[in-house]
Amino acid sequence: MNSPTYDFTNSWFEQTSKFVWDQVISHIDPTRILEIGSYEGASTCYLIEKLAISKGIELHCVDTWEGGIEHKIGKDKVDMIGIEKRFNANTKLAISKVDNPVQLVIHREFSDTALSKMIAEGKKGYFDFIYIDGSQQAPDVLCDAILSFRLLKKNGVLAFDEYLWQEKLPYGIDPIRCPKPAIDAFTNIYCRKIKILRTPNTELYIRKVAN
Repeated sequence: MNSPTYDFTNSWFEQTSKFVWDQVISHIDPTRILEIGSYEGASTCYLIEKLAISKGIELHCVDTWEGGIEHKIGKDKVDMIGIEKRFNANTKLAISKVDNPVQLVIHREFSDTALSKMIAEGKKGYFDFIYIDGSQQAPDVLCDAILSFRLLKKNGVLAFDEYLWQEKLPYGIDPIRCPKPAIDAFTNIYCRKIKILRTPNTELYIRKVAN
């Protein structure tokens, strides 16, 4: 009988993050992780298999599973109900593959709401690693970055996916509908509290060096 396999409809994580994570995740070795934007769970499953093989982990996933602007229009319209079902099935499979406990906490809501609740619950400085891959709209990215910084512990790592992503629009590029202006604003304002680690491909990683 064949073993069950993951059900992913794209290879975004493989193309943009996996080769970097193969190098850096074992060095960060996080135990408490926050992921903003989980989609079908490719990065979530990677973290579970990579980390929970040797220890228990706590992993918080924030997603509405409603999709962003780019998922709701034209030829790129996506079946988000199916996406959420695949996330649930994929993460269940990943957890079944590891021997150590995985506390998977799903926040099915907008990131500003979820992150604000966590701060109110006393989770400032709580997470070792935070991965921002939610909305690609500049105002949302900036909000995610600021709130995540408060949730990240000192010496923890904050990673931004899609640093150079640009939405394909009929009238060209709209900078407010891209992550880069928001990420640049964040790193400039917080320059005395962070250290930029690396910018492979379209990602950017920072370490929090001061509160």
